Amino acid sequence: MRVSINEQELCARIKLNYDRLEGDSYYRIEEVFSPTDYPWYGDKEGRALLAFLSHYKIAGKKIPCMDQMVQALPTRLNDEGYFGPLYRGIAHEEQLSGHSWLLRGLCEYHQAFGDAFSLAAVKKIVQNLYLPLKGKIGTYPVEREESKKGGVSGELTEEKAGWLLSTDIGTTFMSIDGLSHAYEITKEAQLKELLDEMIAFYLSIDKTKIRAQTHCTLTAARGMLRMFINTAEKRYLQGAEDIFRLYAYGGGMTKTYQNLNWWRREDSWTEPCAIIDSLMVATELYKQTQKEEYRTLAARIYHNGLSTAQRDNGGAGTDTLICEGSGHENLYPRRYEAMFCCSMRLAEGLWYIRENKDLLWAEQTGAVTKNEDHTYRDGDILYCLPDEGLLPFAEGGKSVDGLTLYPIVKAYKVPKDIFMASKQKILFK
Repeated sequence: MRVSINEQELCARIKLNYDRLEGDSYYRIEEVFSPTDYPWYGDKEGRALLAFLSHYKIAGKKIPCMDQMVQALPTRLNDEGYFGPLYRGIAHEEQLSGHSWLLRGLCEYHQAFGDAFSLAAVKKIVQNLYLPLKGKIGTYPVEREESKKGGVSGELTEEKAGWLLSTDIGTTFMSIDGLSHAYEITKEAQLKELLDEMIAFYLSIDKTKIRAQTHCTLTAARGMLRMFINTAEKRYLQGAEDIFRLYAYGGGMTKTYQNLNWWRREDSWTEPCAIIDSLMVATELYKQTQKEEYRTLAARIYHNGLSTAQRDNGGAGTDTLICEGSGHENLYPRRYEAMFCCSMRLAEGLWYIRENKDLLWAEQTGAVTKNEDHTYRDGDILYCLPDEGLLPFAEGGKSVDGLTLYPIVKAYKVPKDIFMASKQKILFK
């Protein structure tokens, strides 16, 4: 039996996220630009602009801050057209990563409205911030000391070989996404050469060994898919497939179809940004290859992995890892909301889900059974044992092995105080 996406639920999720981004002062013009000493230069600004554009594409309705941001940008950028100091001879990893989102937002703005400013801004960022990296990508420091440092947003660590590095290991290669979008609208040959250099290097390194951030890795894969769509060069598609298969089967994805924030960091947490990217990569791989395993994984990510990611205020937050070595049998929130990244990233995810909703159906048999990985499921749907406080929000309970189990309770329906105090048992050993 096929279980389609619930349209009422999707509309509710979209409205909650729209209201969050439109209504909170954090996303208004007075506060949308980060302080000048925030090292993720361009990150919040780019994510916000992309989120506003995503909701515009969904409903044709403008969040006022969208146009206000674009109008204010010329007064906020440095002399070379981007955010932050001019790091001569030093590649600032978080600056590069942040500007990938700014490129995405500006590219979407130009594609929506055809304005001259956003196109010129894209070209200037590429020319002055990124193209100087040509010939240098191979010097990116792969070997790092074992560390469990790094919060939800990452932090700067050391300068090495001309790189100012982040605890979000590999986040430089987030830029493949923004740069591929810039290539889509400019078709500049030098930019493609840089992209090829970045893609070849990132595909060549052992992302599990270096404990790369799964979000930046999946985002890089989305950029590779965009390059394939724009060039028809199959090496880009193969690269995206290699990354996604490593993620899904090589320790990047949890039993709840969420993500480890870093490979080999079972002490960490999920990140809705990466959950969204994993759904987008899986769906796009299915569309390009027609391999059913990708569609199935995309559906499982939507119906299970996103269940607890979106909170009742419309934003998104982090959860415990349900995977080998984490020590967790229960799924519960670690942080109510990551408003500086995940709440904005959710917007493009919701747009993408809406565009591809007919592909994201789940298979159910009608029988819930226990699996070798100690989870209960019916086809593509995971079942859990929620705390008593969650029972009023649980749906579709079934009796099995003396338990009444339910599909993972959707957090966006649950008031914050109840959700933050509750757990859902996933593993039954």
